[in-house]
Amino acid sequence: MLQLQVMNSPFNQEQTELLNRLLPTLTETQSLWLSGYLAALQSSSLQAAPAVEERLAPAAAPAIPKEVTILFGSQTGNAQNLAKKSGKMLEERGFQVNVSAMSDFKPNNLKKVKNLLIVVSTHGEGDPPDNALTFHEFIHGKRAPKLEDFRFSVLALGDSSYEFFCQTGKDFDKRLEELGGTRITPRVDCDLDFEEPAAEWAKAVLAGLSEGESSSPSPAAAVSASAPAESVYSRSNPFRAEVLENINLNGRGSNKETRHLEISLEGSGLTYQPGDSLGVYPENDPELVDLLLAEMNWDPEEAVRVKEETVTLKEALSSHFEITVLTKPLVEKAAKLSGNEDLQQLVSDSNQLKTYMDGRDLIDLVRDFKPWNSSAQEFVSILRKMPARLYSISSSFEANPDEVHLTIGAVRYDAHGRERKGVCSILCADRLQPGDTLPVFIQHNENFKLPENPDTPIIMVGPGTGIAPFRSFMQEREENGTEGKSWLFFGDQHFVTDFLYQTEWQKWLKDGVLSKLDVAFSRDDDEKVYVQHRMQENSRELFQWFEEGAAVYICGDEKNMAHDVHNTLIDIIEKEGGMSREQAAEYLADMQKNKRYQRDVY
Repeated sequence: MLQLQVMNSPFNQEQTELLNRLLPTLTETQSLWLSGYLAALQSSSLQAAPAVEERLAPAAAPAIPKEVTILFGSQTGNAQNLAKKSGKMLEERGFQVNVSAMSDFKPNNLKKVKNLLIVVSTHGEGDPPDNALTFHEFIHGKRAPKLEDFRFSVLALGDSSYEFFCQTGKDFDKRLEELGGTRITPRVDCDLDFEEPAAEWAKAVLAGLSEGESSSPSPAAAVSASAPAESVYSRSNPFRAEVLENINLNGRGSNKETRHLEISLEGSGLTYQPGDSLGVYPENDPELVDLLLAEMNWDPEEAVRVKEETVTLKEALSSHFEITVLTKPLVEKAAKLSGNEDLQQLVSDSNQLKTYMDGRDLIDLVRDFKPWNSSAQEFVSILRKMPARLYSISSSFEANPDEVHLTIGAVRYDAHGRERKGVCSILCADRLQPGDTLPVFIQHNENFKLPENPDTPIIMVGPGTGIAPFRSFMQEREENGTEGKSWLFFGDQHFVTDFLYQTEWQKWLKDGVLSKLDVAFSRDDDEKVYVQHRMQENSRELFQWFEEGAAVYICGDEKNMAHDVHNTLIDIIEKEGGMSREQAAEYLADMQKNKRYQRDVY
């Protein structure tokens, strides 16, 4: 932060000291408010000037704020939240802003847009999120218009542990340039720790949009800053929530362990809707941390800097950094840090690097490429910040005030001669006890919501822990006395040990809250049966529900289950609707566009 000097400013010594103490403490929002307030104050004083000056001064043409369109493609809500935050910032600086999901934007209107901001995540293996599919297809198709006098910028969200990191954002950025657009500011690619780079991108966009503009922030900017604030707790300021219950849902002899957590939100001011997720910041396994410290011969009590904070090395590795996943950026930084020739060779071959990283963690890396001559501070500086884990909420806030419930499957597997454990799931399964606390925040997801009309029939497909949001749906509908039809497809390995929340579903079925229930237990018979098989068996009735306007919800594994269920839905529409394959796909795409086909997949 630059310091004011008396000789370079119109302020006296005392004023300068006050400003130098105040300015570094201001948040971005406070700085914007202050600038808007001063502009409004200046405007007010000018209006009170002597009448003779008003007569002498020429009438100024009214400033017309620039129009900015912000389109987001979001699966879990991060891109949507950032788009809205950026839009609010621009509005406070006098711009006219339209924020919209890509699925709600009419592609033919693109030629009318002069300033476009894209905020988009990448889903799965380089795919656009569901609500970006249509616009992504349009922009890359022959009908995409040539864009003249058009400026744009892209904020891309992704996960660097995936091969196609931020691919959707890269696609949009490249294509908009090909169509004739000029960048307001270069594309920014964000990893899971996206808050800071996203904020820097927004500042750069504001500066780019403001170039050549003489208009000052609208006086209304000062007013908007006084709008009612949400809960003080968020992704960047999580709430320490007490664990009330931690129960294993699977029966004795099951191959799985699924934890049901009940967590108190009392005193947080946090609320949620069915379909939202809870973000949890976990801690690394203490055994894994001790193993890493021993492998590197580091002192656990050595002080290291983590941003603006000084903590012990052990605390940094336990709570602040990810040590269980290797990413391409991490290994490339490690290669520069170590100077190891074998590691240099590895990072020079993308295919070889991808094969090496699969199933390995930081312990493997430091063991395989010794010696490491860097200091502990240098090493932790290349590590990725511990990302939050998002879990679909399995409770209704209406039915459970000041509580949130989670359904978490414990992840354990063997790879490269060692047992591997999910960071958060095994924390919950092995170390978390009632009375302990977890840092949490609510992740709102507007792309996975119950229909606005409570009488709309709903079809829910949720194998395994994919059952979670549908438990919240049923609790909400029961609490509100909703009479709309509902149909659940659930699957797992064994009926006796793995029917999650069995008594609750049977009670809802008996009481009429749930209209139909079909289950598939893949390991109870010689032939494996999955939820898509049960859907095919009920194809005629399912299509009747589609025709009646039913909304379809899918939750669970994206790579296999969601892909198979998607194809099954097209099969059913093709068969029962007497359509071609292409027509059936269009039918389902239209359902998705009208928010009658929603997915929460991972």
